[in-house]
Amino acid sequence: MKMVIAYTRHEAFEPIRMELLELGFPSLSISEVKGSGRQKGITEHYRGSSVTNYLRPKIKIECVVADKDVQTIVDTVLKHARTGSIGDGKVFISSIEEAIRIRTEEKGDEAL
Repeated sequence: MKMVIAYTRHEAFEPIRMELLELGFPSLSISEVKGSGRQKGITEHYRGSSVTNYLRPKIKIECVVADKDVQTIVDTVLKHARTGSIGDGKVFISSIEEAIRIRTEEKGDEAL
């Protein structure tokens, strides 16, 4: 099993969610996060003063899937999140040792 973690712009989330749902991956965890990277800060002017915001808002999408499904998830995220501009986000993939469904105590891929 693998966990796919994607940090994307807010506007990319809904198309990603819809396609993953259509592909049979309804289970996602979503968090609104802020972070900084190569995008650096954005300077805004408000009432005569300049304010630089170094933390940009992003959506964190987490999805645990069977090893064979990882590329499908990654391809879907890349398809909808890539604009070619700085700040598109990142995708991380990590191994999951075990999964257990609490209700039925199913383990491994059955728990997914």
